[in-house]
Amino acid sequence: MEKFIWAFIIGGLICVIGQILMDKFKLTPAHTMCTLVVTGSILGGFGLYDKLIEFAGAGASVPISSFGNQLVKGALQEAQQTGIIGVLTGIFEITSAGISAAIIFGFLSALIFRPKG
Repeated sequence: MEKFIWAFIIGGLICVIGQILMDKFKLTPAHTMCTLVVTGSILGGFGLYDKLIEFAGAGASVPISSFGNQLVKGALQEAQQTGIIGVLTGIFEITSAGISAAIIFGFLSALIFRPKG
């Protein structure tokens, strides 16, 4: 039960940070998303984001900041195995399912709802 509470608190704090970035610093949603992804990447590069995931579970692995962590994690793993070219291929190895799903569901939504613009 305690794990669920921490997941809720940590996930909520990540969302609060995003909301503060938009409300107080007047960042657009795109800028806020990029800030959270880069923050997750930096924390992942230092090995801190995985510790946050161990502590908070889905509260840290579901928000967009986890995507940045996964990009860095994939790049570092592939770089160790195949060298510098692994940095380019590794970022897509772990995150390809999420990227594919975003493209497919975005396309389907566009077909169904007919966006204007």
